[in-house]
Amino acid sequence: MTSKNPEYDFKWCPGCGDFGVRRALEGAIQRRVVETETPMESNVVVAGIGCSGNMVHMLESDEQPYGFHGIHGRTLPIAMGVKMARPDLNVVVVAGDGDFLSIGFEHIAPQAARNLDVTAIIMDNGVYGLTKGQSSPTTDLGVVTSSTPFGKPEEKMNPFQLYLSMGVSFVASTMSSQIRPMTQMMMDAMEHPGFSIVHIQSPCTEYNNTYDILKGNPRKGIPGLAYDIPDDYDSSDHEAAFELSSSDGIPLGVIYQDADRPTFDQRIDDISDKARVKTVPGLLDTYTI
Repeated sequence: MTSKNPEYDFKWCPGCGDFGVRRALEGAIQRRVVETETPMESNVVVAGIGCSGNMVHMLESDEQPYGFHGIHGRTLPIAMGVKMARPDLNVVVVAGDGDFLSIGFEHIAPQAARNLDVTAIIMDNGVYGLTKGQSSPTTDLGVVTSSTPFGKPEEKMNPFQLYLSMGVSFVASTMSSQIRPMTQMMMDAMEHPGFSIVHIQSPCTEYNNTYDILKGNPRKGIPGLAYDIPDDYDSSDHEAAFELSSSDGIPLGVIYQDADRPTFDQRIDDISDKARVKTVPGLLDTYTI
């Protein structure tokens, strides 16, 4: 429960990776407000359902961005509505792997094709945490969960390959424990002109605690999956990005960025400039038989 919402019971479990994501998002938005000299009200956070959806209620600071707690899997359509009504706003989507990559999967490709100028912050814990540990699209093959008591029968989804193949123009990867790099990554994503996704490994301590698997634990003989992308890597090379996303392990850093594509706002403006504006008498004449 928070002092801001005493009538509701919003909780994250102790040790949840989403606490780190919250801290980074708060810092990124606050820094953006200062650097762009815009009011806090120029930022909108759109959430879906799940542990990630509580983000709009858990943000803590003297000034708050607008928060919209939507429905499961429909964060991107809501974000598009906000952005089309007010293109001047900084619209940030917060979602989980189940929310974004399962029921919400169908909305990623259309927004990538449009290059909608919004930022999606995805908290991936590889499980449906809020509803007590069912398997999600990023749960490993064969894992026993409450919804797969004999092991998950589907292959694990590779979100980075999907983002790249769909045409997302900014794709970045980080871990919830890396607060400072994650804050800067979110800043870069918000400044990117187009559809940006920051995909975060955010372990669930209750149902899928992957901290050792991600970071490594020499005492347990666990090497760790996460590694930093080399400094000489060219994030503008789409082919290199796809090769990186297809390799073993989880790369940390900006995987791909294309800042030259027009945004959806720009394309709509271009179409509007070409469209003929009809007068009221002219519109009435179109109904004349």
